Amino acid sequence: MLKNTRVTDPELHSIVAAELDRQVHNIEMIASESTAPLEVLELSGSIFTNKTTEGYPGARFQAGSQEADRVESLAIERAKKVFGAEHANLQTYSGSTANYGVFSAILNPGDTVLSMRLDQGGHLTHGSPVNFLSKVYNYVFYGVDPQTEQIDYDALEKRAEETRPKVIIAGASSYPRLIDYERMSKIAKKAGAYLMVDMAHVAGLVAAGVIPSPVPYADFVSSSTTKTFCGPRSGIILCKAEHAKALDKGVFPGTVGSIHLATIAAKAFSLRYAATPEFRAIMEQVVANAKKLAAELTAHGFRIVSGGTDNHIVMVDLRPKGITGKHFQNALEYVGITVNKNMIPFDPEKPFITSGVRIGLTSISQRGLKEAEVIEIAAIMNQVAQAPEDQVNLDACKAKAEALIARFPLYPAGAFED
Repeated sequence: MLKNTRVTDPELHSIVAAELDRQVHNIEMIASESTAPLEVLELSGSIFTNKTTEGYPGARFQAGSQEADRVESLAIERAKKVFGAEHANLQTYSGSTANYGVFSAILNPGDTVLSMRLDQGGHLTHGSPVNFLSKVYNYVFYGVDPQTEQIDYDALEKRAEETRPKVIIAGASSYPRLIDYERMSKIAKKAGAYLMVDMAHVAGLVAAGVIPSPVPYADFVSSSTTKTFCGPRSGIILCKAEHAKALDKGVFPGTVGSIHLATIAAKAFSLRYAATPEFRAIMEQVVANAKKLAAELTAHGFRIVSGGTDNHIVMVDLRPKGITGKHFQNALEYVGITVNKNMIPFDPEKPFITSGVRIGLTSISQRGLKEAEVIEIAAIMNQVAQAPEDQVNLDACKAKAEALIARFPLYPAGAFED
């Protein structure tokens, strides 16, 4: 790959090569990251990059769209099949624009949206003041119970009755537990609201049937196609058939223009791959590894938010270790383990410091690491936390991390040779 760029732009080629080297030698544990199959890398840069088209299959605004129709139709059918959805739209560019497509379809300026608090697990596009949509819609919020650190459904229902939102959003970016979609559907119906589920973080687990699906209960389901889905950097929306026309209009021309056909081709492959036994086995291992990491870190004296995990995310409270999320993230990065600092529920620290970290198990599970290796990783993390400023300690941990990940190739040998 990149054999032409190596010759025509060696400076840029060297940057890409350095990133490949970083990924090869790094233990990737950022919850929003995964490793795309080689087919996804190929298709994302395929000949479809050259083709511009707008509209939907059979109703395009540009000529020469026969193959565009075929690839998008294939992706749509695969999406409906793997998720059991009545309708699918593959045109959004990311999980965020997928959310915007739903908002465009069903909301008017000033409408009320009930969503999860960002500092308790929600997402920027669910009403954060720093996102532009906070100026367009009236956002109100629900959160977690202070004792269990899990969604307080009784309080959520009361909030819905008080605010009468147009839509209730379920889904989060740092919530390690299952969400009761059936109950949220009942709450939404009682309040006269749509239920929208942003499953960006758990889409792969849902596709593989490893955790419950929101599709039977939600009016709309949005997602990115990376994270646990392990596909290209893009988005997808599923909905009930009754909302199909409004959704498609909300996406195009509502929020996107010309579609990224090369990425849609990559999504088509990912949707096929998500239906395979191989993918299901990886997703099962993701959950097993997450549970094991939570248990091991607990044994080492860390506190796990909500007491455990049901998905790919482990939320860690570092206060028992006397270290901040920023400090721990930076120390682990030096060692060769990447996590991200993250606020925990009712966090007393600032967002750029935090009392916790968010850890994801998708990428290492894809590389073949299992419970035995997770035990090693937890031990390294604990050793780092014990002396995060001791260079000798960090160097020793770095050697252990390098030796561990070297046993598990990122891609097959020779995959990137010209």
